Amino acid sequence: MRRWWTALAAGGVTALALGGCATPAGIDRDLTDEWPALATPQVFVPTEGACHAGVQDVGYLSGWNPVDCAGTHHTETMHVGTLTGAPARQTAPPAAGSPAVRTAHAECDREVRREIGTDWRAGRLGLTVVFPSPQGWAGGARWFRCELGEVRSIDEPGIRPRTGSLRGALADDTDLKLGCFNPKVARDDVQAMTPVSCTARHHAEFVGVWQAPDVSYAEFQRSGDRTHRGCLGLIARHTGVPNDGNLKFRAGSIYYHPFEREWRSGNRGVQCFLWLSDRTLTRSLKNAGPHSLPLR
Repeated sequence: MRRWWTALAAGGVTALALGGCATPAGIDRDLTDEWPALATPQVFVPTEGACHAGVQDVGYLSGWNPVDCAGTHHTETMHVGTLTGAPARQTAPPAAGSPAVRTAHAECDREVRREIGTDWRAGRLGLTVVFPSPQGWAGGARWFRCELGEVRSIDEPGIRPRTGSLRGALADDTDLKLGCFNPKVARDDVQAMTPVSCTARHHAEFVGVWQAPDVSYAEFQRSGDRTHRGCLGLIARHTGVPNDGNLKFRAGSIYYHPFEREWRSGNRGVQCFLWLSDRTLTRSLKNAGPHSLPLR
């Protein structure tokens, strides 16, 4: 049947050409000018400010189901960036620890700081960078999402459900901010940090985030003394005590560092705490001055 139709079509065109017949009314012989142009395919791009009922590691389109931030949710898209240059020309989404991932993490870190008012590591917050799925990447998607969520505690970094946006969350006093703690320490190993009010009896206080140098994770772990010195500098700034050779005789330090995967992706922020193992405090030592930390 198909061969017959093809033959008939060819014979009909020949007859028109040989007979010199006029084109019937309403036909202009242009078989394409009446067809509408095909629309350019649009690549999906996430929306900033969207909140999500679950936690995504990969940005599958099927998983994009935003919910009202005023209701219960787990994460919030604080920023959406775009990969350009060599990373955008790769045939697959960036691998963990790659330069593209570190570039995206640095942008997320900067933008999230702007949105919440300070370093996000100064609170019970976790930042995740989400890239398109392999299918989305093959279709032209080159975005990355900066997802922020509330973690249960500094000892349990899992994301917990919450209500309300995190924008400006650390600008005012809030229970999200890291404050005072009672650490459980065994042979210089911190096993847990229990948060308490700074007016309650405690032995440790958060003093800031130290940016570690850009070295390998193994080198970082071998350089514990350097990290403690970095934290001592933050203790001096927080309390108003001179940052000199006597500082180590005034206070000890505790620090929490990123996991290896976070480190390889560009997170160099170390959470530093003032620690007094032999003295109980009942107030914050912020700007308390040298008399608050006498030499021991």
